[in-house]
Parts: sequence; C-alpha cells; structure tokens
Amino acid sequence: MINDLLNIDGIIQKALEEDIGPGDITTDSIIDPHAKGIASLVSREKFILAGLPVFSMVFTLLDPDLEFEYMYHDGADVSSGDTICRISGRLAPMLKAERTALNFIQRMSGIATLTSEYVANSRPNRARILDTRKTVPGLRSLDKYSVRMGGGFNHRSGLFDGILIKDNHIAAAGSIKDAVSLARLNAPHTLKVEVETETLSQVQEALDSGADIILLDNMRIDILKQAVQMINRKVPVEVSGGVTLGNIREIAETGVDFISIGAITHSAKAVDLSLEIILKDKEQ
Repeated sequence: MINDLLNIDGIIQKALEEDIGPGDITTDSIIDPHAKGIASLVSREKFILAGLPVFSMVFTLLDPDLEFEYMYHDGADVSSGDTICRISGRLAPMLKAERTALNFIQRMSGIATLTSEYVANSRPNRARILDTRKTVPGLRSLDKYSVRMGGGFNHRSGLFDGILIKDNHIAAAGSIKDAVSLARLNAPHTLKVEVETETLSQVQEALDSGADIILLDNMRIDILKQAVQMINRKVPVEVSGGVTLGNIREIAETGVDFISIGAITHSAKAVDLSLEIILKDKEQ
C-alpha cells in the first residue's frame, strides 16, 4: 500500500537534512560508531497504525544494514504498551534518525486514528469519508495514505486531477451555469464536473446546468435534508463544512454519498510513541 506514495525518499531526505544538518553533534561526540544495539518502537496509547514503512525508511536511508522485526503493519489497531517493531544494528544512525522517524509515524498514525473515529461515527450509513487538500505542504501523499489506513477515502490529489467548481470560480465566471459550460468546453471530457453549492437555489442551478456531482457546503441539517431530496439521487452528493464527530452520523443519515472533512488531516493529534534503545555490544 505504500507503493503509491510520491517521492518518499526525497521527502525523508529533506526532513533528515533539516534535523541533522552538517552532523549530529551529540551522537558523534559520545557514541562509538561501531556500537550496536536494539531499539523498540513502543506505543503509549491506543491508535490506528500508519506510516511504519516511512518510519523504517528514515533509518535505512542512514544505514541500509539495519534490520527490522515487525509485530504490526499499517492499518492495525495498536494498544497502549505494545511493541510495534524492533530495530537491530548500529546505534549511531538509530539515534540520528529517531526524531525524524517518530515525527512521521506519530503524525501519520494520528491522521489514521482520527479518520477511523469519523468512519465509526458515520456507520451504518453509506457515506464515504473523504479527505481534502488541507494537508501539510509537501506531505500530501503521506497525509492521504494515512487517511486510507484509517478507513477513509481520498478526494482529488490536487488541482490537476479533478474539476471542482467552488464559490470563487462561480463568482469569477458569473454563474454556476457559465462555470459548468466553460468547464465542459475547455477541460478533458473524461473528467466529471463537481459544483459546490451553499443554497437550495444553487443546488437547483447545478442540477439544471448538468453537474455530475453536487457538493453541499456548510448547510444546516434541515437545509441539507431538503437538498438531498431535491437532488433525489440524480447525481452523487458530497457534504463539506462544519462536520464534527458529534454530528457526522446525523449528516450521514440524510443519505449523502460522501462527507469530506478537512480536520482529519489539518487537526489530527500526533499519537504518543517512543523509541527505546538498549545497548547490546560492540564490533571488535
């Protein structure tokens, strides 16, 4: 599942350069470069695991001879106190990689865990939980991968792979009708046209204009229900804006197809993990 992540080596290399710079003064000063040991990645809370391959790659970029033993894999439900994996080999690269590796896996697992909570709270309804483009710049592929590990689905990856006509596009084009017509005229015919709406009159205009998908943005539940009835399954319906763990089930019960939530990537709390290193021996 990690294979679809983009430019992971480059992302990790930049993160290591940011942290290590010209060298780890502390480690280089006190650690014998030949000293070996074992490091255990240990959970301090219950969470959904995401980013273990990225975590491992941080270490192997510094020392490809490090060996890993995995007790869990991405997407797994981890309990507090569990050992997730063990790393064996030279201590110096372990210490240099530690913080960067933890930063990745703690954030990614936090996204997966929060996503899983939204997915659970929306059941047993049909709505899929989607992410948005509200991701850390440069880390979108990691954020979106983490959403999938939590049971969610990905919206468009960027501006290049989907047509989503939003309020400012409508304002610039003059109307929903004109925006949809221009998209049909100038964009590839293979792409569906999604239109963001904020009122029932806009929903009707989007239907009349031939939108393929209608996004209901920041609507009250009573208006949302009316909009879903108006659309009447003519096209798929997405909801966005104001979605919380407390109201997602009520939103899902309206019969919408998708619920997109920026919070699962921009407001996820990093999970509590630690790397515990034990000195083993030295090479002679």
